[in-house]
Amino acid sequence: MSEITLQSWLDHGFLHLPIWGYVVLALGLTHITIASVTIFLHRHQAHRALDLHPLVGHFFRLWLWLTTGMVTKQWVAVHRKHHAKVETDADPHSPQVKGIRTVLWRGAELYRAEADKPQTLDKYGHGTPNDWLERNLYTRRPLLGVALMLIIDVGVLGPVGLAIWGVQMLWIPFWAAGVINGVGHWWGYRNYESKDTSTNIVPAGLLIGGEELHNNHHAFPSSAKFSTKWWEFDLGWLYIRTLSALGLARVKKVAPRPVIVPHKEDVDLETVRAVILNRFHVMAHFAGEVMVPVLREELRRADASCRRMLKQGRRLLVRDTSMMDANARGRLDLALAVSQRLRTVYQYRQALQDIWARSAASHEHLRHALQEWCAQAEATGIQALESFARRLRGYSLQPV
Repeated sequence: MSEITLQSWLDHGFLHLPIWGYVVLALGLTHITIASVTIFLHRHQAHRALDLHPLVGHFFRLWLWLTTGMVTKQWVAVHRKHHAKVETDADPHSPQVKGIRTVLWRGAELYRAEADKPQTLDKYGHGTPNDWLERNLYTRRPLLGVALMLIIDVGVLGPVGLAIWGVQMLWIPFWAAGVINGVGHWWGYRNYESKDTSTNIVPAGLLIGGEELHNNHHAFPSSAKFSTKWWEFDLGWLYIRTLSALGLARVKKVAPRPVIVPHKEDVDLETVRAVILNRFHVMAHFAGEVMVPVLREELRRADASCRRMLKQGRRLLVRDTSMMDANARGRLDLALAVSQRLRTVYQYRQALQDIWARSAASHEHLRHALQEWCAQAEATGIQALESFARRLRGYSLQPV
C-alpha cells in the first residue's frame, strides 16, 4: 500500500463520510440488529408467532452472528424461561428480584450466566435451528462472527470503524438486556394487568423496533404484533407486514380483538369463550369504564383525609393481588374502607376474575357463573357497573 493510499485509509478508510454520515451509518447497522432480534429471535423463534422464508431467516442468523455473537438456542431458552418464571427467583433478569441497577447495567452478564446453564437450554431451547452451519459455525464459533465484523468495519471505514464496531457490540447488551429487561419491568404504563410488572416504555420504538411495548407482549406473548392501541407504533410489525406482502413471512397469530354484539341479552357458551379469550381486554375495559368513573365520583365527594387515602390506593385498584406486597395491600384496604361504592365495584372485579380462574369447571358452569355475575352487577344501582355488565353480555367470537 502506497503512502498516499495508507494516509487516505487512515483518514477515512475506503468510505469517506461526513460526521453525520457515520452517525446515520451506525444507527442503520444497529437497527438491522434490532430488527433481527425482534423479528427473528423474539417473534419467530421464541414465540412462533410467524414463519419466515428460509433465506430471510438465515440472513438474520448470519447478521446476529456478525453483530452480537448470540446463539439462537441460548437466546430463545433464556427468554422462554423469563416468561415461565417471571418475577420469581428463577427469572433470569427480573429487576423486582435482582434490582433495577443490576439488570440495567449488568443485563448482559445475567443473560450469559443463564445461557451457560445446560438445564435451561434443554428445557426451553427446543425447536431452534440445528443445521450444519448452526452446529459447526454459529454455535461453535460465536466470537468468530464479531471478529469478522471488526475486520469489515475497520477495513471499510478505517479507524472510525473501530468506534462503530464498539457501538454495534454494545447496542443489544444495553437496549435489550438492560433497558427492555430492566426498565420494561420497572417504569412505564400498563394497558393490561398481566401477572408480572411488565410495562410499555415509549417513545423508544424507533431505536428498539417495537420491543418497548413490553406489557402488551406479556399479555399476548404469542402475538406477532406488539401494539394494541391505535396510537401505539410497532416498527417491527411494519417490517413483518412488508415481508408478508413480499411472500417472505407468514403471520400465524396476533392478539385477539373483542367483538361485541349490541343488545345481546343471553350469556351463552360463545360469550364465555369470548370473555375468557379476551380477558385482558375485559379487565382493561372494567378499569376504564367502571373503576375510574367510580373513583372520580368518590374523590369529588370525599373530604381531605379520605381523598388522600383514595389517591394512595388508586393504582392498586386494578393491580393483580398476586403482585402486591403487604404495604400495598394495606394501602388498598384503606382506600376501600372509605368508600362502599368503590369496595363494591372492586369486589365485582375480583369475582369476574375468579370466573375464568376456575380451570376445572365445565363451560356450562362458567356460563351460569357469568350469567349470574351480570345479573347481580346490573342490580347494584351503580350505573357504570350496570352498563359494563350489559356490554359484557355482548362479547362474541364472530361478528354478526
